[in-house]
Amino acid sequence: MRWLGIDPGLRTTGFGVIEIEGQRLRYISSGIIESGSIDLGLPKRLGTLYSGVQEVLVTYQPDAAAIEEIFLNVNPRSTLMLGQARGAVIAAMVSTGIAVTEYSARGVKQAIVGTGRASKLQMQEMVKRLLKLNKSPSPDAADALGVAICAAHHHQVQDGRTKQ
Repeated sequence: MRWLGIDPGLRTTGFGVIEIEGQRLRYISSGIIESGSIDLGLPKRLGTLYSGVQEVLVTYQPDAAAIEEIFLNVNPRSTLMLGQARGAVIAAMVSTGIAVTEYSARGVKQAIVGTGRASKLQMQEMVKRLLKLNKSPSPDAADALGVAICAAHHHQVQDGRTKQ
């Protein structure tokens, strides 16, 4: 099964694509989608995120997707803007009919590193190890790959329960 993981952000949205077969994880691709300069305005930047995610969906044809939930920021304006970026990304995914699940950042870190307070560097290193990569992905891509790994394992656990 092929999973797309998304780490949403207004400036930079990370994506990661993996396949899972049995207990084996296989790295497919990862990267970032940049929304462009703040001078473009919010609607144009959201449109860029939307079309960037759709391009990833067409290119890699995932079976399912997962996205990191919003954390409440100290700055309400930043939280609102992140929510709008996240909404554009979710809209891009569901417009293709793909199933989307959501995971908290703390839950993803707990599943990947073993602690919900893991640093970006710890996430990068564990994702690198789990996927047997030669080098660490960028922080946003590593978080997105972590979301995909978390979702894939969670799906396996749920799927195993329904087959019993």
